[in-house]
Amino acid sequence: MLHLQIITPEKTVFDDEVDQVSLPTSTGQITILPHHVGLVTSIEPGELTYLKHQKDTHIASGFGFAQVGKDNVKVLVDLAAPEDEIEEKKIEEAKRQAEEAIKMKNTLSEEEYALAASNLAKALVQLKVKRRRRV
Repeated sequence: MLHLQIITPEKTVFDDEVDQVSLPTSTGQITILPHHVGLVTSIEPGELTYLKHQKDTHIASGFGFAQVGKDNVKVLVDLAAPEDEIEEKKIEEAKRQAEEAIKMKNTLSEEEYALAASNLAKALVQLKVKRRRRV
């Protein structure tokens, strides 16, 4: 078993034992199993998945990093939205606003543009996680 903690600036989203966890890193998706070699890696917006009692749970994650120890994984990200908590209409609106802001690139500061691009990436990953298992 692995002890997984998923923490955002607002709250601890998850803190429990799991069988494995898959993380969206800057070099691609990686899966962590018990007794993994220690590492620190950056986390990119993507789908974080953990397996517990043969049930997968999917979480849309934002930017951050993960620290992996022999039997623990600590994920610190600016977004961690479990699939069942994602409000599709609200995220669609956030996506639209980010796309509008990006279209006005010439009037934005570098910081404002980077924020809009970050917001768009996080909205897109939330929509992907929410819509992935639709039948």
